Amino acid sequence: MLSRLRAEFDAGLDVFLQAFPADASAGIYEPIHYLLALGGKRLRPIVALAAAEAEGGDVADGLPPAMAVELFHNFTLMHDDIMDAAPLRRGMPTVHLKWDENAAILSGDTMYTLANMALVGTNPAHLSTVSKWFHQTALEVCIGQQLDMSFEDRDDVTLAEYTEMIRLKTSVLLAASLAMGAAAAGASAERQAAWYRFGEQVGLAFQIQDDLLDAFGSDAVGKQIGGDILADKKTYLWIHTLASGGREVLESWQGRGDDPAAKIEAVRGAMVAAGADAEARAAMDRLVDSACAELARMGLDAEHHAFFSGIAQHVVERVS
Repeated sequence: MLSRLRAEFDAGLDVFLQAFPADASAGIYEPIHYLLALGGKRLRPIVALAAAEAEGGDVADGLPPAMAVELFHNFTLMHDDIMDAAPLRRGMPTVHLKWDENAAILSGDTMYTLANMALVGTNPAHLSTVSKWFHQTALEVCIGQQLDMSFEDRDDVTLAEYTEMIRLKTSVLLAASLAMGAAAAGASAERQAAWYRFGEQVGLAFQIQDDLLDAFGSDAVGKQIGGDILADKKTYLWIHTLASGGREVLESWQGRGDDPAAKIEAVRGAMVAAGADAEARAAMDRLVDSACAELARMGLDAEHHAFFSGIAQHVVERVS
């Protein structure tokens, strides 16, 4: 199912983008094609399509919201990379480095516009509901990003604040992808809410795994390792370390950028000594268990239940 939905989504997105060729409009579309061509997991659009099918619809029903969430997601990546001064995205230079910041800002804005244009293709009977999900989620993602940035200047961020931030920045878009796919197929409000709850738990686990991969992953998978540490981001790992004996190390490196490699090594060592990596993995397991319990209550057919269970489990096992 995964490979089939990925292929059908990619084909649909290619058709949509043909109206916006890379060599048109003074090159504003070129960075968009570049970023989308780098690939990525396409997790959000795939689950949107799968939710539409699980609710009795088909790929055609779920494709408009699926394209909207993927275009919106990549818009946020393009702008986030500027704010984070990230050099790599999926192993390749980020848009603001390959072109410049102005190009990345404008092309990102264009991607957001294209997301709205794609959304309009939703069945008119369900467009209002799907549109409400999309725009509420877009607002929440922006709020989450602002919280994330503001946390960099604080050393008193709590786990509750962190959890709310990642819920808004990351989790709600995955949750809304599922709810939008279901809504586009005519699912009831109750079913949409159930899909949302499932995605919300999976999305929280997904972000904690991202934090782990940023600190302890391998640069062989194409991501800068230690970027969150260098930016003094208040991740699950950082907060747990601060509360569990690592305050001295964290405070000694706070705001410093004179020796990036030494900073990453020292902070990672403090995280391990505090047991932050183990606790983060335990938190992910609890979230996935909660998501799977929600899934079990939905009464899906065997194929779709197995598919979504596999998606939840993949979150805690992925390496990129």
